Amino acid sequence: MTDENYFLDKIDDPFAKSLTGTLWDIGKRFVGSTFDVLKDKNQSRKAAETYVDKYRNRYGLLKLLGMKRGVSLESIYTPVRFLSELSIRQFESIEGLEEIYRVKQKRGLQYGECRSEDGLSVGTDKNNPYLMVLGGPGSGKSTYLRRLGLEAFRGETGKFQENIIPVLLELKNFNSADVDLIGALAEELKNFGFPPSKEFTEKLLKDDKVKLLILLDGLDEVPNEFTNAVMNAIDNLVTQYSQNQFVASCRIAAYRSNLRNDFQVIELADFDDSQIEQFIKNWFNLPLDRQAKTAEKCWETLTADRNKAAKELAQTP
Repeated sequence: MTDENYFLDKIDDPFAKSLTGTLWDIGKRFVGSTFDVLKDKNQSRKAAETYVDKYRNRYGLLKLLGMKRGVSLESIYTPVRFLSELSIRQFESIEGLEEIYRVKQKRGLQYGECRSEDGLSVGTDKNNPYLMVLGGPGSGKSTYLRRLGLEAFRGETGKFQENIIPVLLELKNFNSADVDLIGALAEELKNFGFPPSKEFTEKLLKDDKVKLLILLDGLDEVPNEFTNAVMNAIDNLVTQYSQNQFVASCRIAAYRSNLRNDFQVIELADFDDSQIEQFIKNWFNLPLDRQAKTAEKCWETLTADRNKAAKELAQTP
């Protein structure tokens, strides 16, 4: 066994192990102070394990006000639903939204006959490398993007079936016409333990032995006067580094089809009864809750006739 293989075998997390090897490889192929650091085995291991740990701690738990412990996002599953072109056009004007309400007589925004798809299968499909995820307020868009990032840590054993590094950017932070997405990616990678260098980020984006999963959350949260600048920056990044995977999110009411035509548009579906019940069971899953049958009591209360309005609200997580 070589020293390198022996060192890798000491890393517990399979993704961190693979990522460590990738960082070594990049460090060996490039010169400069940033890449010289990566040639050190301990530094490469530390960068890989720090990234995995920090990402999981920051994006892998859902913690609401008053909760003592977070709930694992991997216990919350949200399906997606494809939109037809007709449905997409309906969302592009106030008149279209009014027509949907007249037809459905419901507050929900989903319209038309759309086939349901498994959310993770859609998000990890190599045939859909560029996705725009639409949904109403509270529909779980951010949760879905973070869940995709967590799936990447499963490496070749997960649904991606390849090694891909997730990087999440919150687009609300872009509040000027000067949009530097590569700089933002470099800053995010630096915060999570990677070398603080745009050069390093550009090498990752271009390297044929690694792929980035770039998660762009909240296009609707960008100030209106800077929306076009952000969309142009996204288009340029996708065009220049097309071998990577890009997933963006936006509220339905704010969606405008101004990104590249090869972005596949999908909509997060409202929860149906079975999904609401499953969400409740996942939520109340502590031993004391199972003993007290908290989930069953909650579901029984929610489905009572007097609580129809509350049950409608429960269609969004």
